[in-house]
Amino acid sequence: MNAHLAQLVKLSNFDKSIVGFEPKIKAENDKLAVFLKTVDSLNAKIEKLYVEIDDSKNKRIKNDLHLKELSYRIEEITTKYDSVKTEKESKALQLEEEIAKEQVAFANNEIVRLDEIASSKEAELEELKKELATEEEDVKEIKDAVDEVIASYDKAKADISKNKSELIEQIDQKVLTFYEKIKRWANETAVVEIKNQACYGCHMKLSDRVYREFLASDEISTCPHCGRIIYKIQE
Repeated sequence: MNAHLAQLVKLSNFDKSIVGFEPKIKAENDKLAVFLKTVDSLNAKIEKLYVEIDDSKNKRIKNDLHLKELSYRIEEITTKYDSVKTEKESKALQLEEEIAKEQVAFANNEIVRLDEIASSKEAELEELKKELATEEEDVKEIKDAVDEVIASYDKAKADISKNKSELIEQIDQKVLTFYEKIKRWANETAVVEIKNQACYGCHMKLSDRVYREFLASDEISTCPHCGRIIYKIQE
C-alpha cells in the first residue's frame, strides 16, 4: 500500500474512533437522564402535595373562623328570643337559627373532610419522600459509575487525538489537504475499503477495468462513483 495512503487510512481510523465516542458518551448520559427524570417527577409530585396540604389546612382555618362567627350569631339569636313580641318575629328568628345551625353542621363536616384529605396527603407525602430518598441514592451510584465510564472515554479520546496530531505532522501537506477536502462532505467515510469489488462508502460496484487498474496502481485512488479515497487490504 502507498505510504501516503497508509497514513490516510490510519488518520481516517483515528477520526472514526474520535467521533465514535460521542454516541457512547450520549448513551451514558441518557442512562443517567432516565433516573434524573424520575427524581424530577417525584420532586414535582412532592411539591404538588405540599401545595395541596397547605390548601386543605388554609380552608380548615377559614372554616374554623366561620364556625366562630356562626357561634356568635347563634348566641345573638338566643338573646333576641327574650325580646320577641310577635309570632312573626319568633318564626323569623327560628328560621335564622336553623340556617345558622345548618351552616355549622356543614362547616363541621367540611373540617372533617379537609382533615381527612390533609392526613391522606401527608401519608402519601411520607411515602414519596422515602421513594425519593431511595431514588436519589440510586442516582448518586449511577452518576458515579457514568462519570467513571465517561472519564475513561475522554481519556481514550484524548490519547487518540494526541496520536492523530502526531500523525498529521508526518503527512504531506498536499495529501492532507486532499483528505480534508473530501472529509468536508464525506465526514468519517472519506477513506473507505473496497470489498467484493464495491466501494464501502457509496456501495457502488467498480467495473472490472477500473477495479483492475485500482489493484495495479500504487497511487492514492478515489471511487469513480462518489469520489471517496479507496483502498484494499492486502491479503
